[in-house]
Amino acid sequence: MSEFSKGEIFFKVCGVLFLAIGIMVFAIRFAHEGAYALPGGAGFIAGLGLIVLGAYLLWPGKPRFTGLLAVLIATFALSPAVYSIFAEAEEVISLYAYDANNEPVDLRLWVVDRSDGAWVGMSKQKAASHKLDGARLDMLRHGEVSCVTPKLAKDHSTVIDIHSMKVSKYKVAQFAASIGLYPSEASNNTAALRLDPCQR
Repeated sequence: MSEFSKGEIFFKVCGVLFLAIGIMVFAIRFAHEGAYALPGGAGFIAGLGLIVLGAYLLWPGKPRFTGLLAVLIATFALSPAVYSIFAEAEEVISLYAYDANNEPVDLRLWVVDRSDGAWVGMSKQKAASHKLDGARLDMLRHGEVSCVTPKLAKDHSTVIDIHSMKVSKYKVAQFAASIGLYPSEASNNTAALRLDPCQR
């Protein structure tokens, strides 16, 4: 087998792998009921990049140098793409809020249920920039849209409890925490919000 044919096989294997992962970034979201939520941020860029680079690697007759360059670039997109896939593998809700510029945004959040209601967690900065505390927002959960009013927890013990419940519920959170990519415990910058039904 020539060096050229060995290289082409390598590129094709990488191309199929990258293409499959890139497609999964978008396809995993069809597993949830209700409106499709487009990936955002690093997940969107990584997924789209892997699709383009994977397709290029499957293209015959490409220069060896550009093929190796495509593989190198694609490896940087693997981490955010795989995280995006696993983050959507378990229950995720959409909270239709507004960003700091008052533009509508679909917040994809992990959710936990406690005796006093449904809760989500995030950074205090994110909660503040989206003006979540006390707002009337639509939430998509189990394929149904309902009106909720997020209420920010004031005591840190509740924040600790909600974050612990979230890590216990979500396997990807447990794995990410074990390798240092996700906090295993709530910090002083962590916020928890109870999703109260809107009052009529």
